[in-house]
Amino acid sequence: MDYTLHKLNSGLRILTVPMPSLESVTVAIWVKTGSRNEDAKTSGLSHFMEHMVFKGSVKRPSARDISQAVDAIGGEFNAATSKDWTNFYIKAGKANLETAMDVLSDMVLNPLIKSEEIEREKGTIVQEIKMYEDTPMMHIGDVFEELVFEGNPLGRDTAGTEKSVRGIERSDFLNYRKVHYYPENMLVTVAGGIEEKSVLKLVEKYFGNFKSQKSKFKTKFYRSGQTKPRFKLQTKKSEQAHLILGFIGEGRDYKQRFAQSLLSVILGGGMSSRLFIEVRERRGLAYSVRTGFERYQEIGYMSTYAGVNVEKTDEAVKVILDQCYGLAQGIYPVTKEELVKAKGFLKGNLALALEDTRDVSGFFGDQELFLGKCLTPEEIYKKVDEVTIADINSEAKKLFVPKRLNLAIIGPFKDKEKFVQLIK
Repeated sequence: MDYTLHKLNSGLRILTVPMPSLESVTVAIWVKTGSRNEDAKTSGLSHFMEHMVFKGSVKRPSARDISQAVDAIGGEFNAATSKDWTNFYIKAGKANLETAMDVLSDMVLNPLIKSEEIEREKGTIVQEIKMYEDTPMMHIGDVFEELVFEGNPLGRDTAGTEKSVRGIERSDFLNYRKVHYYPENMLVTVAGGIEEKSVLKLVEKYFGNFKSQKSKFKTKFYRSGQTKPRFKLQTKKSEQAHLILGFIGEGRDYKQRFAQSLLSVILGGGMSSRLFIEVRERRGLAYSVRTGFERYQEIGYMSTYAGVNVEKTDEAVKVILDQCYGLAQGIYPVTKEELVKAKGFLKGNLALALEDTRDVSGFFGDQELFLGKCLTPEEIYKKVDEVTIADINSEAKKLFVPKRLNLAIIGPFKDKEKFVQLIK
């Protein structure tokens, strides 16, 4: 699978990924900004902006007009906001590529952002915030990042707070767009059954008048000053405790990230992984347990999530720590068979994901937006195959140390002291 990168005179980048055997196409617009670029007063503005794009544009003045245009071609459209990017997409049949690009470009470049729509949408977003807060399995990730990135915008909930959302005004949206929504800070990806020349003509047609307006905004990078284990408890009446135990790691462009990915697979990347066997199969402590890596530009973390029996939460924490530290100390060494299996798992999962044009768009879009270069799936397979047991051992020794450890729990606990003692 290959890609081509183009750039308009305005600085807008266009990344195309032809997939000739497919009848579908995904058009996506990426903006290199998210909740980390907000201040406390307007926390949630990036996410709110994502919602407002769907509420009416110059050509299609209402949400209904926009949705009807997409429904008429049998397409699907949505958006997402993270800590450092915002993404809008339409997926449709390749014969409807121009309609998809017309609708999407108009939505993102020319939203009306009506004051009455802003006030109406505030209620929707507040309910979204409450839904996540009432669902510990979904909310535990936010609690964990509040702990890991305490005092930094990376630690804030992407959706903001009820207070911050209610206080956002139309002028905030307009100022935010001036600072972040400009060609040099954006990317268009088109993946699927496409012809490159046709795509470039359409991009020129629908984005050609998008004028450069270089911003002086600079993202403030986070540097972890953590020197000891940290713990955060959110007391909530529930039948199950939800926890994330994780270790601070490196950012997106870390050279040994493939070794770290394989390490996370060995620990908790599937139903035959170490933690799945130890926590669920042998002890029956949890139904769901999984390990993964989250990366931002300058920092990241490897973490394990588990939804566990309330009365055995401390035992689950002990088992997870034992597996992490035991691996780092060579007590539970990685075997050749485990490494072979982990490589197959990682490559196989990527191959399956890249059968969908939307996932292909995300795969290349994220790399281009933040790394300025893209590895193809074939190049990634090669890098995965090059990882050795020694590489994994080295990363385990570096990652799994107490000063990098963080533990967050949501559950019906009042006394946090026993958990503090566990991680010490």
